[in-house]
Amino acid sequence: MRIIAGRFRSRQLKTLRGAHTRPTSDRLRETLFNVLGAGVAGAVAADCYAGSGAVGLEALSRGAEWVYFLENHRPAVKVIGENLKRLEIETGAEVLAFDVLAGLGELERRGVRLDVVFLDPPYQAAEEYERALGWLGRSGLLAPEAWVVAEHSRRGTLKETYGALARIRALRQGDAVLSFFRPSD
Repeated sequence: MRIIAGRFRSRQLKTLRGAHTRPTSDRLRETLFNVLGAGVAGAVAADCYAGSGAVGLEALSRGAEWVYFLENHRPAVKVIGENLKRLEIETGAEVLAFDVLAGLGELERRGVRLDVVFLDPPYQAAEEYERALGWLGRSGLLAPEAWVVAEHSRRGTLKETYGALARIRALRQGDAVLSFFRPSD
C-alpha cells in the first residue's frame, strides 16, 4: 500500500496482516480524494476505524492541517505510529486508541470541529455504522460544511439520513461503496 498523491506521494505504508483489518484500496482512496478535492487542504479530519491509517495519511499528504486517527485494535495503533514515523510526521496528527464513539466524544469535549470524517468499520459490523453515523448526526463535532464519508459493502445498506446528516452521493467501486454525507441546514 502506498500514498497516492501530495507531499508523501508513492511512499510505502505498513499494513496489518490477517483478517482484522481491510485496508481501503489505492483506487478507492483515489476516488474518495477526487470527490473531496481541494476541501482537504487545511482541513481537520478524523480517520475512524483507522487500521493502518492510510486514509488519514493520504489526507495529511494532500494538505490536511490535522488528522485524528481513531483505532482501538492495539496492533493497528502500533502500525499507525510506525507509519507516522516512516513518513516523519511529527505534528498535525494524533492517534486516539479508543473505541470510535469514545474518541469522537473526546474530540467534542476538546472543542474540535471536524471538516472531514472517514468511517470504515468492518463491513460485517453493521451496528458500527449506525452507532457512528447516528452519533455524528446528533453531535456538535462537525463543521457546517463537513463531509462524512462511510465506506461499506455494496450488500450493506445505510439510511439516507442520520439526525442532521443527509447522504448526498454514493459511489460504487467493486464490492465497496463510498456514501458521502453532509450536515443538512
